[in-house]
Amino acid sequence: MYPKWQTPFRYIVFVVVLAGLIALFYLLREAIQPFVIAAFTAYLINPIVKWLRLKSRLSHGWAVNLVYFGTLLLFLGIPALVTPIVFKESRMIAEDLLNLVTQINQYLARPITVGPYILYFTELSGWLSDIQTLFLNPLPNELFHMVETTSIGVLWTLVILVSIHLLLSYWPRIKDYLLNLPPDPYKPEILNLYLKIQSIWMAYLRGQIVLMAIVTVVFTLAWFIIGIPGALALGLVAGFLTLIPDVGPFIAAVLAIGVALLEGSSWIPLDSLWIGFITLMTYLVLINIKNFFIRPVVMGKSVNMNEGLVFVAIITATILWGILGALLIVPVLASFVILWEYIRRRVSGLSPVWINSGMPFVNEPGDEAIPEQFIVEEGVLSADEHEKE
Repeated sequence: MYPKWQTPFRYIVFVVVLAGLIALFYLLREAIQPFVIAAFTAYLINPIVKWLRLKSRLSHGWAVNLVYFGTLLLFLGIPALVTPIVFKESRMIAEDLLNLVTQINQYLARPITVGPYILYFTELSGWLSDIQTLFLNPLPNELFHMVETTSIGVLWTLVILVSIHLLLSYWPRIKDYLLNLPPDPYKPEILNLYLKIQSIWMAYLRGQIVLMAIVTVVFTLAWFIIGIPGALALGLVAGFLTLIPDVGPFIAAVLAIGVALLEGSSWIPLDSLWIGFITLMTYLVLINIKNFFIRPVVMGKSVNMNEGLVFVAIITATILWGILGALLIVPVLASFVILWEYIRRRVSGLSPVWINSGMPFVNEPGDEAIPEQFIVEEGVLSADEHEKE
């Protein structure tokens, strides 16, 4: 029989391990963002894995492999086919802009006679020439230079892809291990805390799906009204890419404007440049309505948070941490509120149950059934707990 560690020694070991973990996170701080991306992507794919397990009775490993490699083929295959076309059209658009600026510059270089008056726009012509020299002339070459520089992230992409597969494959074991870490008396409330946070993230995922559907419908209708060819496809791309804040809608807008400049409208009798301008203005109006009104409302309703707070949190996270921060701040903040309320109640000697929280516990579909004795129903307190309340 091994001797039990003395209390001072256990505290020393705990402090040493905690310091080691903090040092490890500090050394690997540059790798945190790729692993966060991998974890969030695995979280998005995991419901599909569980649905496939329930419908097909496949093992967890087979379901993970089918969904993972199917998704990988979809997301790598489509860009591989579309990217050459997109960059070819982008180069054509850039060259058209150069030609347009050159024509305007030549027109302004000549005096314009309006009745008895002669107008000179030579200064404006010089200003346009400076703009062309600084920004537009390098544009076609910069497009390909940008593609070249992005190849630096290939290794990180491989790390993310492998991490996604590992998380999908071993998440049930990881979850069981983490839930079994607390001592037996505390396992029920820790399990309920996990279910509570899980319900927040599942609600956030449903909110994202609703937001994607709204954006798809609105942008499809907008492009259809303008008469842009392929309005449905462009609307679907806009809805899907809205999952990526700022960058996703920008890419969708570039595609729509590119199509408008190249193809024009199917019914509006205007030059393709005017159609491109109308498309740009429509995009700016719709994207601001989505960012300032629709998104905070949908996300706020999904995680039961104030819409104004959601708006402030998203803008702040975008400024501080970029796209990834804007994408994750809402569920992370909602989870922090849940965790804070749990700690506050336990430190105050109260029940860990959240009364009238509006967020029911939901077990994950496809998981093993949770023993009833581990589930603490909301709003049900024992006599002792009523006394504490």
